[in-house]
Amino acid sequence: MNGRILVAGIGNIFLGDDGFGVEVVNRLATRKLPDCVRVVDFGIRSYDLAYALMEAWDLVILVDALPGGGKPGTIYTVEPDLPERSAQGVFEIDAHMMNPESVLRMASALGGKLSRTLVVGCEPATVECDEESGFGLSEAVQAAVDEAVRVVEEIVYQNMRATAA
Repeated sequence: MNGRILVAGIGNIFLGDDGFGVEVVNRLATRKLPDCVRVVDFGIRSYDLAYALMEAWDLVILVDALPGGGKPGTIYTVEPDLPERSAQGVFEIDAHMMNPESVLRMASALGGKLSRTLVVGCEPATVECDEESGFGLSEAVQAAVDEAVRVVEEIVYQNMRATAA
């Protein structure tokens, strides 16, 4: 492969902590990263992400709110099972919502050869917007953004070292 890495921010900024992935990639976009790294805020644009996943990447890092049962603000790194290409190509996707699992199935059904994928996620406190909390991330999740940026950068540089070896 060619060492290319996609860092994809996922989430809806109008649903509280669901905007975590967007905030992390916006912060990453201000950092100096190697030319082989493409950082993109996909927000809720599931079709755009599915088509981007069909490109040849060495690694894809999805950044998203990820409920795992932990304390709000907890950072997780998981490697999801990638879907097998289905002969039927059946998938459900809502153009106004972003479900990473559905997007991976869609990319596979469209004929994409999915790359190694990691999810850097954060335990949300809330994924709602109400008059009391307003828009934006909760304090716990906002405090975790810098840690997530550090984790993503660490994964990028580890992958680059492994690719160069």
